[in-house]
Amino acid sequence: MSTDLSGMIECRPGARIWGEDDEDVVWTAAIDLFLLNTGNAYDALACLFGVRNSFRFQPLAEDRGLPEDVSDGVRAAFIAYLGPEYSHGTTWITGAELAAADWDETDNSGAHSRRAVAGDATQWGPVWEVMRTLGRLHGPENVRLVVWFD
Repeated sequence: MSTDLSGMIECRPGARIWGEDDEDVVWTAAIDLFLLNTGNAYDALACLFGVRNSFRFQPLAEDRGLPEDVSDGVRAAFIAYLGPEYSHGTTWITGAELAAADWDETDNSGAHSRRAVAGDATQWGPVWEVMRTLGRLHGPENVRLVVWFD
């Protein structure tokens, strides 16, 4: 049985200007991953999110669940698609965490690097470019990718 990935990039416009604690600064859905054609390469899902991790990567963001302050748009997409009853591996990662990641780290065999399976030259490249663009505008800590699997 295959594993499908769904999710969205969201950001907090204004957080850099007014501060994260300002009452008007909330997470806003930015773009659905479907539009960025990420595919479902299992080695990438393993190294990023710990899903289908027969490669034994140390995942960057595994099973964090939906963020407590997730945007209304992401929450609605999550519920409309599968909701918590039928999804698994729900998690999120910020642009700042991605920027700090060791992209040369390998799986336990040493055969696959994170960069090779999910870096800029893979189907994930457009996702990272959108997140970097939003990060330049709003700060990388105010951009995050929220994903779930079926």
